[in-house]
Amino acid sequence: MDLGMSDPTAWTTAMNNLGMAPMGITGDPLLPDFDPVLGMMTGIPPISPLMPGLEIVPPPVIKEIIHCKSCTLFPPNSNLPPPTTRERPPGCKTVFVGGLPENATEETVVEIFEQCGEILALRKSKKHFCHIRFSEEYMVDKAIYLSGYRIRLGSSTDKKDTGRLHVDFAQARDDFYEWECKQRMLAREERHRRRMAEKQFHPPSPPPVVHYSYYECSIVAEKLKDDSKFLEAVQTLLAWIERGEVNRRTANNFYSMIQSVNSHIRRLTNEKAVHEKEMEEAKEKFKLALAGILAQFEQIVAVYHSASKQKAWDHFTKAQRKNISVWCKQAEEIRNIQNDELMGIRREEEMEMSDDETEPSDAKEMEESALISQAEALKEENDSLKCQLDAYRNEVDLLKQEQGKVDRDEDISKDQKLKILQQALQGMQQVGLFPLGSARKGAPLGERLEYNRG
Repeated sequence: MDLGMSDPTAWTTAMNNLGMAPMGITGDPLLPDFDPVLGMMTGIPPISPLMPGLEIVPPPVIKEIIHCKSCTLFPPNSNLPPPTTRERPPGCKTVFVGGLPENATEETVVEIFEQCGEILALRKSKKHFCHIRFSEEYMVDKAIYLSGYRIRLGSSTDKKDTGRLHVDFAQARDDFYEWECKQRMLAREERHRRRMAEKQFHPPSPPPVVHYSYYECSIVAEKLKDDSKFLEAVQTLLAWIERGEVNRRTANNFYSMIQSVNSHIRRLTNEKAVHEKEMEEAKEKFKLALAGILAQFEQIVAVYHSASKQKAWDHFTKAQRKNISVWCKQAEEIRNIQNDELMGIRREEEMEMSDDETEPSDAKEMEESALISQAEALKEENDSLKCQLDAYRNEVDLLKQEQGKVDRDEDISKDQKLKILQQALQGMQQVGLFPLGSARKGAPLGERLEYNRG
């Protein structure tokens, strides 16, 4: 437990323990103007560290006697240099404590260092040293503060009950692992913070497009018919077409959606015409209002000019004349600005009218060029039709020739059959099957056959 400098009883006990007689320490404070709360003398103005040529040296740290239940810690000599320590490892939470008394136990060490903070682990060796691991890094600094203190167990002066503490930084794998984890977490947080800061300056990404299906296709088709949802639906349709969703099965669905898109052209054209009409009406209103304002400015300037005439000018004071002159100049400047603006609008209208007059000639030229191109297209179409007609005629002639050959072949076959029948009949007559003169001579072959049958 730490005791303050102003407690005389503590100082008396400490000096008795050191074998020194007390030197008249009473309960009255040595410095009556010292305020222990503020830690400074009252009534003295504070010294500003910004004063030129003034270097403030911090006062030396005065260590006090620390009383524990089983031991007492005496501060080192303030004139001696501070104890040396090794370089502090990153994330250090473990300290090395050496110079312990031979009879010191773990309970004694815990009693001394638990005032610095929560102790997570303590490993004591038989060679009068130990390692202590705290829960936080700042607790190590408090433990280092005790380096150099002389320890005495109880009131014994035996050598085994005394020692000189040496506290130093210790390197532990657990501390370094936790420090690395903490650094990685901080790096992740920094990356996340930087990424969020960059996202604020990036434009928002478009919403993801749903995959094509018959259900989604029906939804998009209904949205295409709605004017308020047309823009969203046409973006989805464009993404589907670019993805290659059009095939033989889905071609009809896509054609109907494209047809719905085409139906919006007339609507957009009508909307543009309406906005153009509103713009023209607004221009006319602005021009009329500007003309009225200009007429009022003309009247105001006329009033100032009439007041500047000698008949009325002589009755005004010098200050009034000055004000009237200033007002007249201001009114004339504003009137000239408004007049220039109105003239600019009229010049723009005249230029638009001249453009409209030149547009018919341009339109005529466009119509003539269109007619010429149309005539050329008709000529090319006529030539192609002629070529087709000639091809058809050639095909018809070929068919006729083929048909004539077939007819001639049939006539030749008939003549050959008649000759064969006549030869057979003559052969039968010679054999005696048909008597000569049984039929009239010169009768056809069929008649003679019928006669013989009868």
